[in-house]
Amino acid sequence: MSKSTNIVWHDSVVTKQARQDLKDHKSAILWFTGLSGSGKSTLSVELEKKLCELGAHTYRLDGDNVRHGLNNNLGFSPEDRTENIRRIGEVSKLMIDAGLITLTAFISPYQDDRNNVRNLVEQDEFIEIYVKASLEECEKRDPKGLYKKARAGEIKGFTGIDAPYEEPRNPELTIETDKQTIEDAVETIVTYLQEKNYLK
Repeated sequence: MSKSTNIVWHDSVVTKQARQDLKDHKSAILWFTGLSGSGKSTLSVELEKKLCELGAHTYRLDGDNVRHGLNNNLGFSPEDRTENIRRIGEVSKLMIDAGLITLTAFISPYQDDRNNVRNLVEQDEFIEIYVKASLEECEKRDPKGLYKKARAGEIKGFTGIDAPYEEPRNPELTIETDKQTIEDAVETIVTYLQEKNYLK
């Protein structure tokens, strides 16, 4: 519920379509979701690099990076996780309006939170990408040492250990990073964007 009062939306003369025409591609949110260590950030970095090479205008929002600034007052309780995703959804919506392809790499463990972001934008502007890897594989990778801390009881409410992860019900794409190379995964996503006419 908004606490703001006496506010009126002020439209721009320059439209989203005009910005997309200028960039010569559609704008969209590529929403990477999956367990910690599944490869969301790594994949989003490599995909953004490829999209840049193809001439697409992009911006990448990463879970840890955003918590250094915009969301540095949030923890990891269920309520804070929901607020974290709500804010990212609103930022992503602005970037859609700016004509950008926005890549977001967030665990985003709750289906309702992801659906709420989807509902912020037009039907074809939200592309959910399930970055799938088994818990065992993610623990084996453990790039930040977080699973080890969670297993030792040093971190509470860690997704996949003592907090839930709700797998996407109908993602646009599923990337299995314990079965696909990063190069193959990037190619799969780029091909999807081309076939669906997000890219020329």
